[in-house]
Amino acid sequence: MFKTIVDNIKASYNELVHKTTWPTYKQLTHSAVVVLSASLVIALIVFAMDSVFRTLMTAIYPN
Repeated sequence: MFKTIVDNIKASYNELVHKTTWPTYKQLTHSAVVVLSASLVIALIVFAMDSVFRTLMTAIYPN
């Protein structure tokens, strides 16, 4: 059983070190900018929807 665990760890290490392609710094930076931009756009859309909904609810149910 211990040999099976060690073999699995060795296979995982081998795949991680030799078979995985890692992004370059430029690719990583570009991906991070894309994710941050998309997050900002989605946050602004949700904010706009929330503001419209709040305005409608205030018009329908005034205090």
